[in-house]
Amino acid sequence: MRFNHLDLNLLVALDVLLEEQNITRAAERLHMTQSATSGVLGRLRTYFEDDLLVQVGRKMQPTPYAQELADPVRDVLLKIRSSITSKPAFDPATSKRHFRLVTSDYLISVLFASVIQKIHQEAPNITFEMLGPGDNSAELLVRGEVDLMIVPERYIIEDHPSQLLFEEEHVCVVWSGNSLVSQSLTLEQYMDMGHVSVGFGRTRHMSIEDWFINQYGFSRRLEVITNDFNTLPQLLIGTQRIATMHGRLARLYAQHLPLRILPPPVKIPVMREFMLWHRTMDNDPMHRWLREQIGEIINRLEQPLAA
Repeated sequence: MRFNHLDLNLLVALDVLLEEQNITRAAERLHMTQSATSGVLGRLRTYFEDDLLVQVGRKMQPTPYAQELADPVRDVLLKIRSSITSKPAFDPATSKRHFRLVTSDYLISVLFASVIQKIHQEAPNITFEMLGPGDNSAELLVRGEVDLMIVPERYIIEDHPSQLLFEEEHVCVVWSGNSLVSQSLTLEQYMDMGHVSVGFGRTRHMSIEDWFINQYGFSRRLEVITNDFNTLPQLLIGTQRIATMHGRLARLYAQHLPLRILPPPVKIPVMREFMLWHRTMDNDPMHRWLREQIGEIINRLEQPLAA
């Protein structure tokens, strides 16, 4: 198909070329030879009357014009996918849609285990891929490479729809044999204890460390840093350490491990968990159905807490 003498199939190649900035990797993704991919780049350069990608040392870099093209090209491809390739009517029982989600192991434990179970009963052929949060999570959603992100409020992306799912409190958790604290906790005790915490990404972003520094001017004494929330309570057993973690996850583990849950010595702001998706998926019927299922399950899980 051509539009204004441009083969629209070339837009797919342009999108990949601008992302990879490497002929070899782009050729692999496009399932083409390197010479054919170089030929495609030549046709794109002719049409746009711009080099698009130029060799700088051992790397290829996009020209200023190519940088301006990147987002519009990606948006066009996403709109085509959502409006043309998506069927207006669908049957969840027979759908074979594959969804990619960015979410933490904490949310898998307290929410998505129930989501997967319910959806399997109604749509057994739908498949899921869960990606952990990372430094490039927002970029994946903006590029349409993931369907949903479930993240705290501070990670909301402008110009893309979002929906509040629930609010979460933080609690302190210690091993039941911890002799440093009883049933209450002072700030002095809290700061004197060794802490177990979670860090994400290459920059090792700590879950609530920034808030402590901004609020009190000091940070906790971190003795163990793990890479997921589910190991926090396990790493407390047999130690005198403490962890500050999500209330729902703490209560879940307290049913199975010798743990004590204590209120924090200071009031930690409530965390608001949001569901985000790309704006081009807003009216996709299957995507909308999944969001509705997640919302319904949240409401059902929240009812015992409100009782």
